[in-house]
Amino acid sequence: MSEAGTGTGAGRAGARRRGVAGTRWWVAAVFLLPALVLLGALVVYPIGFSVYRSLFDASGDGFVGLGNYGAMFSDEGIRTALRNNVVWVVVAPTVSTALGLIFAVLTERVRWGTAFKLVVFMPMAISMLAAGIIFRLVYDQDPQRGVANAVWVGVHDTFAEPAPFPGAKPRPNADLRPSGGGAFTSRSVVRAGVRVALPLVAVQPSDVRGARSAVVARPRAGQVTGTAWLDFTRGGGGRPNVIDPGEKALAGLRVEAVKDGRVVASAVTAADGTFALPAAEAVGAWVRLPAADFAAAYNGVDWLGPALVTPAIIGSYVWMWAGFAMVLIAAGLAGVPRELLEAARVDGAGEWQVFRRITVPLLAPVLVVVLVTLMINVLKIFDLVYIIAPGSSLRSANVLALQLFQSSFGTDVDEGLGSAIAVFLLVLVLPVMYVNLRRIRKERRR
Repeated sequence: MSEAGTGTGAGRAGARRRGVAGTRWWVAAVFLLPALVLLGALVVYPIGFSVYRSLFDASGDGFVGLGNYGAMFSDEGIRTALRNNVVWVVVAPTVSTALGLIFAVLTERVRWGTAFKLVVFMPMAISMLAAGIIFRLVYDQDPQRGVANAVWVGVHDTFAEPAPFPGAKPRPNADLRPSGGGAFTSRSVVRAGVRVALPLVAVQPSDVRGARSAVVARPRAGQVTGTAWLDFTRGGGGRPNVIDPGEKALAGLRVEAVKDGRVVASAVTAADGTFALPAAEAVGAWVRLPAADFAAAYNGVDWLGPALVTPAIIGSYVWMWAGFAMVLIAAGLAGVPRELLEAARVDGAGEWQVFRRITVPLLAPVLVVVLVTLMINVLKIFDLVYIIAPGSSLRSANVLALQLFQSSFGTDVDEGLGSAIAVFLLVLVLPVMYVNLRRIRKERRR
């Protein structure tokens, strides 16, 4: 009995020294040692050193305690970065996940769904650096280069008539003076039997390409006539305020007769530059060329200006990561029991009800995975902001990761403040990681 008991006790002691798979603990430790060393060198040590360094000043010699953390929240640039990070965390993962869900559901039944998913997922193969360069060009202010503004200007010009001669102005010694807001008004009133001359300069060559030669307006009974033309002769030799041979007519200009600040008559110049106003209203009135004749060409939206730079960069992020969300959600959608969906449809549920009450609840675990993953990702966003935002808008687009880089390696280097930002960023990531770990443990228990 005692020997048996002794043998049993020895067996239990041996089992305690072995792992679940029957391996001795020191063997497992040997195999885990390289990974533990790398983990300590690449994760634990940098975190510990950052916490330590955040307690000292920029030189690293003076102990300031929590002073860097106080300075972090009192700095306007860092507060802007914190606000932008909140916008990023709320908007970017939500929009990316929502688009991924829509794409996954809508392409499930179409024949070309696989090809569409491939196209949407393709931006994931592009680095953040390349994506930033692409969208810096997409958001370029010049419609000739920026795709976004090219489309926007095209839509705008479809519904709003562009100015016929943007940037044009009267010849300096002509009988026209600026009258505010970009309009020009004659210095003298219209007199009966006197032709009105409207010589202009600074007209873009492209605006008069193919234009007819200007002609002197002929007198008409009961009307006041005049001519608007480009008072410029190629090669020189022309006379000011006189229509010389070969000078171009300015067609499409709106000409107004104004009395007491009120427009009493108006006309549009013909292809030869001539126009006619009713003499009954025009005589004794001033001639005005409204600002709409010379308004600068519409160049679209300042996408990278201080007001829109953050939404614009978030749009580029969504372009990259919506495909990631779509692929994960599509994989989860493939595991949804089709019997439940068909049963709901048989019971009279519409597609929207099936989607909202069955598909989305069944996909909830996958949606949480996507959201949490993207939240962790956007907290570290740096590349897109640094590349896309121009220097004039960089402060408005600032985020914590970019501020960390600027404080640690920028022109005003303060490694203490940079380390404090790094620690704060880690603190922000920890709750999201904790939620992710709890989710993983629950799935293992199932």
